[in-house]
Amino acid sequence: MSKREFTGRHALMVFVGAFGVIIAVNLALAWNAVATFPGLEVKNSYVASQQFDEKRDAQESLGWQVAARATGGLLILSITDAYGKPVEVAELDAVLGRATHVKDDVKPSFEFDGQFYVAPAELAPGNWNIRMTAKAKDGTMFQQRVVLNVIKG
Repeated sequence: MSKREFTGRHALMVFVGAFGVIIAVNLALAWNAVATFPGLEVKNSYVASQQFDEKRDAQESLGWQVAARATGGLLILSITDAYGKPVEVAELDAVLGRATHVKDDVKPSFEFDGQFYVAPAELAPGNWNIRMTAKAKDGTMFQQRVVLNVIKG
């Protein structure tokens, strides 16, 4: 039986192989990060920032509090005023989805029952986001991302 010698060629192959694996993994992770990015929030952040304070102040003047829960196959959205009374909005647009990707995004069809906005929704356990835009009866726009944690059971 002859002894095999570890040569410079072997060292080069180990070196190239190890860094090849590292580079391949980095490329795969970068590809997946870019492929699952849902997109930009605004086309021009400078233009959007010019009205930010104005919109925020108008929204905060409404004094609304928003909460969500999922129970019994229903998604329940609560919008209350500064006194804790239910708010009936002029318009409500919402998208329900995961924070990490858009493939599960749906637009729930909320109906106001006099106290809550209710929509049918069978949700898997985990964290969900409701990205909502509502218009007050006076025309003030209200935007909020509501975090909803659905617990198994």
